[in-house]
Order: sequence, then structure tokens, then C-alpha cells
Amino acid sequence: MTPSSSNNASTPHGESGSEATVSISRMLRLTLIAAAVMLAIWLIGDVLMVVFASALFAVVLHGLARVLARHTKLPHGAALALVTLGLLLILVTVGWTSGSDIAAQFSKLRDALVTQASALRSQLEAWPQGRLLIQYLPQSMGGSQGGSFESLSTRIAGSMTGFLGSAFGALGTIAVVVIAGLYFAADPSLYANGILRLVPLQWRDKGREVMIAAADTLWAWVAGQALDMAVVGLLSGFGLWLIGVPLAFGLGCLAALCNFIPYIGAIMGAVPALLLALSLGLRETAMVAALYAVVQFFEGNVMAPLIQRHAVKMPPAVTVLSQTLFGGIFGFPGLMLASPLTAALLAVGDRLTPKLDEKERI
Repeated sequence: MTPSSSNNASTPHGESGSEATVSISRMLRLTLIAAAVMLAIWLIGDVLMVVFASALFAVVLHGLARVLARHTKLPHGAALALVTLGLLLILVTVGWTSGSDIAAQFSKLRDALVTQASALRSQLEAWPQGRLLIQYLPQSMGGSQGGSFESLSTRIAGSMTGFLGSAFGALGTIAVVVIAGLYFAADPSLYANGILRLVPLQWRDKGREVMIAAADTLWAWVAGQALDMAVVGLLSGFGLWLIGVPLAFGLGCLAALCNFIPYIGAIMGAVPALLLALSLGLRETAMVAALYAVVQFFEGNVMAPLIQRHAVKMPPAVTVLSQTLFGGIFGFPGLMLASPLTAALLAVGDRLTPKLDEKERI
């Protein structure tokens, strides 16, 4: 055998070994990237939620400024300044004219929930099945296993009506979100181009497409969700007022705020109204339950399909599971921001993965 034939015989083995080395190197690189991402999420999850909230606020400001500039032919900077001043003026006007009334409504609602929850425990203790229920309820729900019904009432009141209090308690975080969002909205291309510089050259066109798709998806989600929240809040508040439930205005606002979280938020918004309706009687409680069922049926079967024609369509199971996942990882901020974050991730995945052919579909 000649040396050349020997070299030719060994070449395939060398090529296969080189390919195996490249595959192993790529796998290790992907594993390290995934581990780094998971470590970052675990270490700075709260910071990531602040960054995403800032980006979401920037998308809102940029979208409103873009709409205003389209209709008035103003430059982007002037349109953004007018939008910011308009929102600030609305906030100051509402706070100046109705701030004390709104705060009083939510304070009364909180006190009423605490009182009504305590009364409900007393009623359950007078009923054998109720005592059994209290005995086996976990501590997180105010049962006898290490908790109290008063603690449950405090949790319900705090989680359902403590939006204003938590906002003032997290004033620094909100200030960071607002300021960063303003900077992002003022010059989004500066930050987007900075991120694109971190993307390899061969992937930059796709990266640009993905970023634009994610931003458009977030804007569509915010616009649709704002309309959805307004309709749910108006219908709930007006219906509760007709039934005669006290603090109908506060409960309507609460239903609108809770509806920011799809599906789970509907339950969160209904619980306080049902607790207050119990003080009026079983008839009123049944009417309130029917009201919220009708409102949610209308929202899910009429409003949502109309909104999704122009906004974002997310599978219900994916929405609920994403709330569980991000809520478990990031806590309450993750639960609140799970839906827009999922919408953005779905838009990114849609751009990065190939479409299915008709014969490939199940």
C-alpha cells in the first residue's frame, strides 16, 4: 500500500472525528448559554421584570406617539412629549379631583372585606360542614392548620385592593420603570441597535425582524387589553350598582385592574364582590355571581374574538400555564406580566421557527 492510499484511507476517519468535535463543541456552547440564562434568571429575576416592564411602558408611549404623529404630522419627539404631558395631565387631574374619593372607596372596600371575611368564618363555625372545611383548609387560605380566617381576609383585602398601597410602597421601582420607559421611547433605535450589535452578522437581519415583531405584538396586546379592561370595568361596576352592592365604583375599578391578568384576574376581581354581596343576602350573592359570569362570557366570546382580530391571539392553555410558570419564577410581578411576556415570546418563536406545511399538520 502506497503512502497516498494510506492517507486517503485515513481521511474519512479524520473528517468524522472533526465533525464529532464540532458537534460536541456546539452542544457544550448551547449548554453553557442555557445555564447562563437560567442562572441570570435565578439571580436577577426581579431586575429582568423591571427591564421588561420598562420596555412595555416604552412600547405604550411609542405606540401612542406614533399614532399621534401619523394624524398630526408632528415629529416623533414632539408627539412623544405631547403624549407624556397628556398622560401626566390626566393623572394629575384625576388625582386632584377624585383622588381622595378613590382612596376612600378602596379603603372602605378593604375594611368591608376584612369584616365580611370574619363574619363568614363565624357563619361557617356554626355549621358542622363549615367547621370541617375550616379544619382542613391550609394556612394560606386561613384554615385552622396554622392560620386564621382573619389572616385570609387580610390577604384577600391586601391582594385585591392593595394596588394603590403596593404602588406607593414600590414607588422607587415605579419611578425606575417610568424613567427608563421614557428614555426607551424617546430613542428606541439607539437601544435596539445596541442589542443588534451583540448578534452575529449572519443573524442580524433575522434579529431585526424578531425585535420589530416583538414590539408590534406588545403594542397590539396592550391596546387590546386596555379596551378589554375598560369594558369589563364599566359592565361590572354598572351591574353591581344596579344590584345594590356597596362600593360598586371601587369594585368595578378592581375588576378592570384584575382583568389585566387574563383568566386568573377574572376570579380575583369577582371574589371581593361576592364577599360584599354575602352581607346583603344569598339572592344578591347569586345575582353578583351571575353578573360576573355574564360579563366574563361576553368578554371571552364577544370582546376577545373582536380584539384578537386586530391584536394578539394566544391559546388559553398557554396563557394559564405561562401565568403559573412566570408567577412561580418571578412572583407576583411575573404573574402580572406573564401574558405580555408570553405574547412577545410567541411572536419571537413564530419568526424563528419555520411554518408547518399542510401535510405536516396534525
